[in-house]
Amino acid sequence: METVLNKPLIVESPAFANNELIPAKYTCVGSDINPALVIKDIPYGTKSLVLIIDDPDAPNGIFTHWIMWNIPVMTTIDENSASGIQGKNGKNQNKYMGPCPPPPDVHHYNFKIYALDTKLNLSVASDENALIKAMDKHILASGGLIGLFKK
Repeated sequence: METVLNKPLIVESPAFANNELIPAKYTCVGSDINPALVIKDIPYGTKSLVLIIDDPDAPNGIFTHWIMWNIPVMTTIDENSASGIQGKNGKNQNKYMGPCPPPPDVHHYNFKIYALDTKLNLSVASDENALIKAMDKHILASGGLIGLFKK
């Protein structure tokens, strides 16, 4: 994936700090709703945001928990909200799916935000790979937050 400007975004959550535990509320053992995210340093010229949440520690390779694109340029993605177009997660569903790793291991969850110079024309049947391909050469900035969870 090629970034046009390669300026980092700052991604934070009021629910957890980087490399800290994600509260159960946002997982399969709780309410299974998305945590709020705060996005800082969005560059001028950004036309839309993209969110990808995945688990690189999944037993069968990277597992996609949520993808969303054409998010309006905003500094906060609210808890339990979907402000963009949701694509297919690893269970072939168009929704947020909270962390739910097999015990006893701690898994890392990457909350990645991308600022794009365009809106994307993608089908809701698109998965993470299709989204990444569509973003190529349109990324103005990106940043992330890592959350941890263990059952």
